[in-house]
Amino acid sequence: MTVSRVKIYSRLRAGAFLLLALFFIGASAFADRPPVAAIASAHPLATQAGMEILGAGGNAFDAAVAVSAVLAVVEPYSSGVGGGGFWLLHRERDGHDVMVDGREKAPLAASRTMYLDSSGDVVPDLSIDGALAVGIPGEPAALTHIADRYGRLPLKRTLASAIRLARDGFPVDSHYRRMAQFRLAALQADQEAAGIFLSDDEVPAVGERIVQPDLAATLESMARYGRAGFYKGPVARRLVAGVRAAGGIWTREDLDEYRVVEREPVRFEYGGMRVTSVAPPSSGGIALATILNILSGFALDELDEAARTHVIVEAMRRAYRDRAEFLGDADFVAVPVERLTSTGYAQRLRQSIRLEQATASASLKGQAGRQGGRDTTHFSILDGEGNRVAATLSINYPFGACVVPPGTGVLLNDEMDDFSAKPGVPNVYGLVGAEANAIAAGKRPLSSMSPTFVESADGIAILGTPGGSRIITMILLGILDLADGMRPASWVGLPRFHHQYLPDVVQYEPDAFDPQVISSLEKRGHRLQPLDSTYGNMQAIYWDRKTGRVYAASDPRGVGEARVGVSGSSLRGTQ
Repeated sequence: MTVSRVKIYSRLRAGAFLLLALFFIGASAFADRPPVAAIASAHPLATQAGMEILGAGGNAFDAAVAVSAVLAVVEPYSSGVGGGGFWLLHRERDGHDVMVDGREKAPLAASRTMYLDSSGDVVPDLSIDGALAVGIPGEPAALTHIADRYGRLPLKRTLASAIRLARDGFPVDSHYRRMAQFRLAALQADQEAAGIFLSDDEVPAVGERIVQPDLAATLESMARYGRAGFYKGPVARRLVAGVRAAGGIWTREDLDEYRVVEREPVRFEYGGMRVTSVAPPSSGGIALATILNILSGFALDELDEAARTHVIVEAMRRAYRDRAEFLGDADFVAVPVERLTSTGYAQRLRQSIRLEQATASASLKGQAGRQGGRDTTHFSILDGEGNRVAATLSINYPFGACVVPPGTGVLLNDEMDDFSAKPGVPNVYGLVGAEANAIAAGKRPLSSMSPTFVESADGIAILGTPGGSRIITMILLGILDLADGMRPASWVGLPRFHHQYLPDVVQYEPDAFDPQVISSLEKRGHRLQPLDSTYGNMQAIYWDRKTGRVYAASDPRGVGEARVGVSGSSLRGTQ
């Protein structure tokens, strides 16, 4: 164990920040089914709602609907029915794996130049704040799709907790205050948003309740009418009217035509493990395959910490370069998935890595960018039958576009910023893109959300995290930690580092590197950027089939909760 890892562990233990649940039943080797269920999510109220659904006879997919909906209510800065996401599902009875793509879509009136001025330059913040930044939401369609196709319980039951919390309210915590302060000006600019999420036009105090009666009514409409309760009828009319009144370009046709897509996940092998992750319009599965295929040619366990970090960074650099150049919505552009995920392609990339010298990103074909990264949410679920869900959901920037159409309670996303408004110009997360991710009517923007399963003869892992452009590298570090024999408490607590090709810097959390490692990396030519704070909010589960143990952990950086067992207890903490 490295000195830096010892330090981070000591810090976590001393501060009691670890959110870990562990239950043990039996010791039968290679059990066919997990002994208990588990849920890890970014908010205790969401975890509780999911466990209640499992206790009422629902399966992992029913619980996923409940957890998603509650997060939409109590984490308005991270996700919501005005946003979208990816739900990675595994149905144990027939081994069916599927990616439910509930990503937002560009309105039909969208154009590739909609965020450019008369000189062809990107207008600052136009794709971030306000109604023109809003994509057509996918989460309501995804929740009804999952309930209808994979669940057992009616939406009236699985949405009940979310409806109650929207109607009765939930208390503001310190994280809510930080996010609201960060987006205060944008929230103040929309009367409906300010009336719901602020108090007298200012950030509410800790403990003050956020009550959302209009959102409760919208959720009740979904519970009663399913998909039509959001995309048709009174809710749809109010959504379109509100967006257009605020300067947006939605039409009723946009809502009526929205459909989720079931996609084949990306699968590949690493170190005797099978990794299943998401496909385009997510870049996560392809980027993880590229990085891990590159790293498979190095004996990482034989390298010292500096050399190991160096080759990991170099693999990150090359995968993010490909992300910028090739990836987009596969329904609109030809994404070379087979080539980018092949071991032969990774071998060619590996040959360009020098063990004692960093590669300058400028020497790789691509375009310049800037840094960034904020908020999203993730949860992981395992039920007693072996069904599992990893889901990462978002409205993009904290509180999305900060727009709420009157009478709906629906806080809308600003996912249009995830398109490449102009090739080579970075979005709010510092990510650059080429023609593959250009804006087009009805197109889904490229994403970094990466819900993932990892399977081996020994066990099964379910993991994911928010974190903007850093999501993929956080999942990568978790997988590498799993390969080293560690368990969820370690994956979620690891000190993190990140490289995304451009800007050409290695970003790292406090205590991630020792001075000797920093010096060694700098001698290789890496430019390091220490961060003032931590990032990410990983939620993870591991079923150890050899021992019969189920582990679940919630990131110590957040306020979430991990629980094991339908009526099991959990260790909780807040930062």
